Amino acid sequence: MHIKKQRLLTPGPTPLYPPALHAMMASDVHHRTQDFVKIQNQALASLKEVLGTSNDVFILVSSGSGGLEASASNFLSMGDKVIICCAGKFGERWVEIAKAYSLNAVVLKAEYGDVVTPDRVEAALAENPDVKAVMVQASETSTGAMHDVEAMAAAVKKTDALFIVDAITGIGTMPLDIDGWGIDICVGGSQKSFMIPPGLAFVTVSAKAWKANETATIPRFYFDLKKEKKMIDKGEGSSWTPNTSHIIALNAALDYIKQLGMPKLIENAQLLAKATREAAKALGLELFAPTAPGNSVTAIKAPAGMDSGVIVKGFRTHFGAIIANGQGTMKGQIFRMAHLGYFDFADMFAVIAALELILQANGHKVELGSGVAAVQRVYAEAAMSPAAKA
Repeated sequence: MHIKKQRLLTPGPTPLYPPALHAMMASDVHHRTQDFVKIQNQALASLKEVLGTSNDVFILVSSGSGGLEASASNFLSMGDKVIICCAGKFGERWVEIAKAYSLNAVVLKAEYGDVVTPDRVEAALAENPDVKAVMVQASETSTGAMHDVEAMAAAVKKTDALFIVDAITGIGTMPLDIDGWGIDICVGGSQKSFMIPPGLAFVTVSAKAWKANETATIPRFYFDLKKEKKMIDKGEGSSWTPNTSHIIALNAALDYIKQLGMPKLIENAQLLAKATREAAKALGLELFAPTAPGNSVTAIKAPAGMDSGVIVKGFRTHFGAIIANGQGTMKGQIFRMAHLGYFDFADMFAVIAALELILQANGHKVELGSGVAAVQRVYAEAAMSPAAKA
């Protein structure tokens, strides 16, 4: 009651993997030494293994948004036509990036809580044969919705357009077959399923994308991936000063993910998301994205007449826990609880128990324990049933 441990329950930053934090303490190494180049090369090789790709992979010193910017500036030219799937605040970020680089954007918009369907992408490609790229969020964390990346990839693969995927919260929460599906550029971020602090972006680049790079004319300097590739291929590390402490931490986190296996990391997020949805239903709450709910975060509507900020504040005040409010026009309407990275079911039992108490204290009729029981049932079926043990 009086001691409150701070708990991050947001879709980024997420809880940190303790051995990765310990590894950061040994980060006083110079980035231009072969000792560090070896560490960086290990991280790049492990990223390829974890992401399941043979494409080039780059580590940028930025948040994931830097990776999104690099994916536009390195492979497109001003005036190029692009299709943007926009179903939330982060889809709107793609639109803003396109505007900044004077791209000709065909925006496929969906209402918040909904998704852009693959058939709309296919139709837009047929209507715009001169499109150079299609951009989409795998997981739209502002709304809790998830796009059908595989079906979209199949449509784009039939054309000359690049398929650029913001998978910052998609990696580690949903299947993403980068090479098999034909994802030309895939962007990730360190503070999500990789369980380390913000500060690194990851970008994969296909052979098709490199071909587009040869004619791309958008000016670039810091985020010049061709220059970065030359440095890596020569064994000289990075073009610029890398985030040594984060890359050392990343190696520790990647070792853990390799030991666990990416499919199990994804399954963990899927089960936590399923448990949260079942708990919301048991508590008489409504999902914000019911038709295509994702696994990185669950967005839940606040009860009628209650501002979601009350719930966010309740978590912080009573339990030292941080959950996310809605963004933009959704602020006050929804609250969001994350499932990606270093989360387990013990976390979820506590989160839902806290939610029940907060709802009850603010006038929403709750049978205490009903939400927690829903989470327990999902866990029991997944981990303790005879079928699960077999």
